[in-house]
Amino acid sequence: MNLGNYNYLLPEKNLALSPASSRDSSKLFVYYTKTDKIVFDHFYNLDKYLPNDSFLVLNNTKVLPARVEMKKETGGKVMILFLINELTSSRVVKVMADRKVNVGDFLYFDKESYLKVISQKEHIFELKFDFSREKLFSLLKKYGTMPIPLYLRKTPLKRDELLEKYQTIFARYEGSSAAPTASLHFTEKVFRKIKNKGIEKYFITLHVGLGTFAPLTEQNLTTKKLHEEYYEINSELLQRLKTLKSEGKKLVAVGTTVVRTLESEARYQDFLSQRGPYPESEKNLVSSPLKKTSLFIFPPFDFKMVDILITNFHLPKSSLMMLVEAFLQHKKAERSLVELYNIAIKNNFRFYSFGDSMLIL
Repeated sequence: MNLGNYNYLLPEKNLALSPASSRDSSKLFVYYTKTDKIVFDHFYNLDKYLPNDSFLVLNNTKVLPARVEMKKETGGKVMILFLINELTSSRVVKVMADRKVNVGDFLYFDKESYLKVISQKEHIFELKFDFSREKLFSLLKKYGTMPIPLYLRKTPLKRDELLEKYQTIFARYEGSSAAPTASLHFTEKVFRKIKNKGIEKYFITLHVGLGTFAPLTEQNLTTKKLHEEYYEINSELLQRLKTLKSEGKKLVAVGTTVVRTLESEARYQDFLSQRGPYPESEKNLVSSPLKKTSLFIFPPFDFKMVDILITNFHLPKSSLMMLVEAFLQHKKAERSLVELYNIAIKNNFRFYSFGDSMLIL
């Protein structure tokens, strides 16, 4: 795994600090892997490029405003980022802090609502709270801001604008510390056009963590595993997706989080069908009541579920770039992802969370 193969230079003008004025007016980079054909269009014309025999799978997780300025007992202020996707039922939540915090400290939302720091591992802290999960979420909604990535720190969008713009229109289940950004382009207009073409859509849930945007570490490359993220896909839906694929229909994954969910679940189902002991190295794929995955997708990779991919333009040397490159190689594409990115840059496509979109057929 040579990270140098996933590097490129992005001019500052290509970094999107805010979304397109209308979500679906973002640009669409269409790449036909069989013919090496490239088409430039806008996302509102997505239906033109989706095959009639395809169906969409999207991630309906909901981002919480998880970045909060809290007070210490001394009166000092500290910016806390709640890693909501790792929240357990034991009323313990992991956070990141921008200033010195010590085990034993109390951090306050207000005079009545506080959490206690109970452990630390490098820059990650565990906080204990004595109220319900629902109250924690309501406090975040009252005091927090959206946990946009650091590269968006110069965004002109205000708090209320971010609450709307950094959220999909179909977000349903609260639990993410970051948005599934490939889904930010969708509007009801786009969905209507897709429906009129006879293309169905289905929803799974993966709660996105900050690890999605984190730089790859030596540990990731050595263990060939990533951060864990929790997901949910019920057995009836899974069977429906398998039936559609058995009928020859093409599964269109909207975003890398959907890819990770479906490919993790496919491997879990394979293990179950073997009726043998569950491999020790893969036990992290399963956790009740939600499942969790640390699946690291990089070339070469045998995609068992995904046929077509809708994705954004990702950070250099990231696990997301490696996933998309693996998909291109799986499709036997003539061009590498970096080649495609350089073409997009020359044609003024906008990159990252609020940027434009790519459709790989």
